[in-house]
Amino acid sequence: MTVAVASPATISGPTAAKKKVNFANLGVGAAMNMFEVTTLGQPFEVIKTHLAANRQDNMVTAFKKIYQRGGISGFYQGLIPWAWIEASTKGAVLIFAAGEIEYVALNSGVSPFSAGLLGGMGGGLAQAYTTMGFCTFMKTVEITRHKAVGAAAQQSTFAVASDIFKREGIRGINKGVNAVALRQCTNWGSRLGLSRLAEESIRKIRGKDTGDLAKIPLSAWEKIAASAIGGGLSIWNQPIEVIRVEMQSQLKTAGRPEKMTIANCARWIWQTNGIKGFYRGTVPRFGLGMWQTICMVAGGDALKKFVNEKYGKN
Repeated sequence: MTVAVASPATISGPTAAKKKVNFANLGVGAAMNMFEVTTLGQPFEVIKTHLAANRQDNMVTAFKKIYQRGGISGFYQGLIPWAWIEASTKGAVLIFAAGEIEYVALNSGVSPFSAGLLGGMGGGLAQAYTTMGFCTFMKTVEITRHKAVGAAAQQSTFAVASDIFKREGIRGINKGVNAVALRQCTNWGSRLGLSRLAEESIRKIRGKDTGDLAKIPLSAWEKIAASAIGGGLSIWNQPIEVIRVEMQSQLKTAGRPEKMTIANCARWIWQTNGIKGFYRGTVPRFGLGMWQTICMVAGGDALKKFVNEKYGKN
């Protein structure tokens, strides 16, 4: 097993031998998440969120409106501090939680695919209810709120967060956290599970699944391909993401429910945009899913191997 984000256990006989928590690996998770979001991750996130919140816009219109909100910087709205806070913590949470769950699952006799699926789901839930809830909410607020013209007239992101907290308390700053949890659970369950399945398929196609060849690690390009497949195919849960964005959006629309739940939010999207509304932002999310999984799976593997070899971590 080669998926870095799940901190995979090694199999010895019928049971999996549990590895000690490697804090260097937790650092790898944070580093790869920071790299992912600061490069292509946040632009994909901004475009995806804009299309999910402004479901009448097409891709060209979304690019124009985002650019008008700040030029190139418009594509990095919410990066500092919220995306950086989220990125620096959620990777470590995912690695630790998914690794522990996967260890238990493997020792229960399930397949690597199923263990990866369960580990990813559990790790995704842990992410949502620890650090991602308020960070994801504030990123969406930054992308969807009205911004006054002129730097002097612009309210800072911290002031916005403070106002929301004063008005609505901890619930307000974590609005939509259950939708985030559902998204993360299905996201990483799919990404890890499908990436593992893709790796097994690549091994069979390349003849690396039997005898001594089964011990040879996949090449970097093979890992990237498996990660891209796993990340790209994981956009099946886009309706959950559109619901999450709508729950956290700061756009004001006549008839929109004031207090949104997952159920009445889904009903509102159906009434205003039909079935197509649940799939707005699918294209940038496809790119985001591939990029995130390549960074966290293939990139994470490579960085973890480098750290382990250089500093003697096992």
